Amino acid sequence: MWRAKTPDADQVKRLRELRARHDLTPMAIHDSYLINLASAPGEIREKSIDAFRGELERALVLGAEYVVAHPGNYKGLSVEQGMLNVAEAIALAWRQVQDGLKARPSLTILLENTAGAGAQLGGKLDELATIRDLAQPYVDLPIGYCLDTCHCYVSGFDVSEEKGLERLVAAASDSLGLENIPVIHTNDTKMALGSHCDRHAHIGSGYIGLEGFRRILNHPKLCEKAFILETPVDEPGDDLRNVTALKELVFPKKRTTTRKLSRSGTRNG
Repeated sequence: MWRAKTPDADQVKRLRELRARHDLTPMAIHDSYLINLASAPGEIREKSIDAFRGELERALVLGAEYVVAHPGNYKGLSVEQGMLNVAEAIALAWRQVQDGLKARPSLTILLENTAGAGAQLGGKLDELATIRDLAQPYVDLPIGYCLDTCHCYVSGFDVSEEKGLERLVAAASDSLGLENIPVIHTNDTKMALGSHCDRHAHIGSGYIGLEGFRRILNHPKLCEKAFILETPVDEPGDDLRNVTALKELVFPKKRTTTRKLSRSGTRNG
């Protein structure tokens, strides 16, 4: 639904207490899949901007560190216009939120790479960088990136192999800056390399495989990122099984690091 309730004050208080007690940091909210910030002027664009404003407002109430957003679909437009639309939409949504704030919040917007199907923005890392460059001067919040392993694979980066992973790391470093990528959505894929088809799979059951994730989790330039699962829950306990699978792939000497392994982010809407 486009509508979303304001978080209950008692539940927010309880959430903050549990996060502090269990060191659940960082907290990453994923915006609603209905939102299309790249869309042309019209009802969908107006609803998308308003909904994204709501995502930012709820993230601030909850004390989240990140809001993850898909760039959207530019169908019927040029890719350049689509990127401009996303940047403008982010700026407009933030302006509405900013007007009611007394201090600058500790929140970062993360643009997520996508499978790159059809007119979907974000299948190319350079598109994410361009959107950030366009939006950042008008948004008084840091804008960074979230990489999704499934999306990387189906968009053409063979992260199941060492050479492919190194190619992704080099490309992300050049286009985005690794320091601007604090979160990695960690999902195996049911679909083939370069298919541009987004179908997540359980860790080790897809094309990336256990060895692929072992290299990703232990890569010296990635191992301190926050890894968040978006794997399917086909049966009760699948979420815990996928978290456990990742933990077992982490080299013992790395287990004392500050990185986080989580089932999922929090989705509003």
